[in-house]
Amino acid sequence: MSEVMILSGEKIIVLGGNAAGMSAASKAARMDRSLKITVYQSGNMVSYAPCGLPYYVGGLVADKASLIARTPEKFRESLGIDIRLNCRAVKVIPESKKVVVVDESSGNMIEDWYDKLVIAVGAKPVFPDFPGKGLENVFTVTKIDDAVKIKEALEAESIEDIVIAGSGYIGLEMLENFIRLGKRVRVIDRNNHVLSTFEGEISELIEAEIGKYDNVTLSMGESFEEILGASKVEAVKTDRATYKADMLIMALGIRPDTEFLRETGIGMLPNGAIAIDRKMKSSLEDIYAAGDCAGVYHRILGDNQYIALGTVANKQGRILGENLAGGSREFPGVIGSVVTRIMDLTIARTGIGESAAREKGFNVGTNFIKAKNHAGYYPGASPVYIKLIYETGSGRLLGAQLAGKSGVALRADVFAVAIQAGMTLDEIGYLDLVYAPPFAGVWDAVNIAANSSKNQE
Repeated sequence: MSEVMILSGEKIIVLGGNAAGMSAASKAARMDRSLKITVYQSGNMVSYAPCGLPYYVGGLVADKASLIARTPEKFRESLGIDIRLNCRAVKVIPESKKVVVVDESSGNMIEDWYDKLVIAVGAKPVFPDFPGKGLENVFTVTKIDDAVKIKEALEAESIEDIVIAGSGYIGLEMLENFIRLGKRVRVIDRNNHVLSTFEGEISELIEAEIGKYDNVTLSMGESFEEILGASKVEAVKTDRATYKADMLIMALGIRPDTEFLRETGIGMLPNGAIAIDRKMKSSLEDIYAAGDCAGVYHRILGDNQYIALGTVANKQGRILGENLAGGSREFPGVIGSVVTRIMDLTIARTGIGESAAREKGFNVGTNFIKAKNHAGYYPGASPVYIKLIYETGSGRLLGAQLAGKSGVALRADVFAVAIQAGMTLDEIGYLDLVYAPPFAGVWDAVNIAANSSKNQE
């Protein structure tokens, strides 16, 4: 006898209409059409792809409309979801199960009630109150409108010298696209290496790749202090020097956009991300959270971590939507798998790094190797660099980081599966992976890295 689903007819309010929010709303609506779902979204669009913004600026993505997965009208027509655009959440009152949002067009306050509340407001860019913050041609890169304005400025004005503050994922992806546009670019970061979440060996490879381009300068170990100019940015000042700038991209990272929740007493991580359990529940009754404003369960570390990735937000949203519709599913967790590219170099990581492993109390071993992307005698062979982080004794793989011209992303996925499955170096070293000269050696780089690490035991 098939299970009968009891339709609840509950009123669901979702604050935030991008990856996590719309994934949750869509899944819930598909499973229980009696739910009355309202989404309040700051800005004029939902369900867009912020990860594609640097490539729109660089011209690789020609049409900004292609970055929008689905329009509000489509959600209304197919799933009956009521989407209210240009409505920003400003207050949650858990005691009376109410929310207050401001209409960004009129400034009017709107009060609404809920049976269950989803907070998926995402994150906002870190932008300290530097002098000159309000000058023209100073941008962050989080919304489609940001990318449109950057592109318009590049096309309308004589912009040759661009400064990027920050060398994380967004900073380097913007750098790649400015290089392709032929601009002179300076990257400023207080850290000593780019992409500081990567191991030093990988960061050095990234810096070597960037060093191939005469129009790029890395100013590492410098603290950003001031934006200079009359009406438009003309220069930037650090603790070491002043640099010319026709445009400034602020890419100093992001933080959860949760300040409006402080008075509720909702549980939070130190950075302001909402603490949730594996069913996406917060510490407050009938309030859930997901995406870049929330923590996420880490399979290796065993607790809530802040990992703001589109993959995480979409998966969390799907689990949350199922639970809104009466389910009781737990999120299986993540291990922080990431890939990006800077010109001809692809870089990827999965699992935890050496310092995180030691802080967690693991007995840590590491190994850094250089292998080939395919058979060395086959045309186009190039190096693949791999660093493994593992637990000595058990040989359990804890993390992997890779770099190379080709053959990086899918090998990172192999390591991700191995880590998630709790595999050891011995098991990975003898994985039965595909072989043909155009694709791999008889011993794949994955096997080689694991066996080389095992030999150090």
